[in-house]
Amino acid sequence: MKKNITLPVLVFRFPVKLWQTKLSLLLFFFALTFESQAHTINYELAELSQKNVVWVYLKLGFEHIIPLGLDHILFVLSIFFLSDRLRPILWQATTFTLAHSITLGLAMYGYIKPLPAVVEPIIALSIFFVAMENMLVRKLRPSRLGIVFLFGLVHGMGFAGALSELGLPSSSYFSALVSFNVGVELGQLAVILTAYFLLGRWFSKESWYRGYVVNPVSAVIAVIALYWTVERTFG
Repeated sequence: MKKNITLPVLVFRFPVKLWQTKLSLLLFFFALTFESQAHTINYELAELSQKNVVWVYLKLGFEHIIPLGLDHILFVLSIFFLSDRLRPILWQATTFTLAHSITLGLAMYGYIKPLPAVVEPIIALSIFFVAMENMLVRKLRPSRLGIVFLFGLVHGMGFAGALSELGLPSSSYFSALVSFNVGVELGQLAVILTAYFLLGRWFSKESWYRGYVVNPVSAVIAVIALYWTVERTFG
């Protein structure tokens, strides 16, 4: 995954009352080629004992979100900001996990081979889309789960790219894959729960929360994501 470049923090101010609209989901074309080639590891991780595989790959999965996965963190935060209740947020996170588990598994077992030149810009564009939706749609709708699922499929291909660089020990291939995925999920939950207990639990019901927290933060995320989209497409 390409190194993320942090942009200067921008400050936006939006009125509390915003017009509502419904965004139509664009059909994203996934350029994938199929081949039956699983990734194997050929350096020190291959020497891990069966006992240590689960812990090591759990830690690697968590670290791929915190602190290394800034783009995935921004996507999860974008999921967080459209709802003022924890349960719908966690449902979205579960949907996202289910989706990225599918493509991560397919990629690591060699059934699909994602093209980074296609996947990375779409990951950035998915962050932009969800952040913009936060500003244009005032209430969480069932269609958000479908959007999160589709984008989760793309993010899973991004996770596969990172895991392919690490490789998986042939003697514990499945357990290492599952452990990495669980670590990713724990990282996502850590982001959501941190945001909830710092902001959502105490302030989400306040009249100023949307105008002075949700919209400005979503706008900054959208700007960063748009920059990444351009950079990853033409850079």
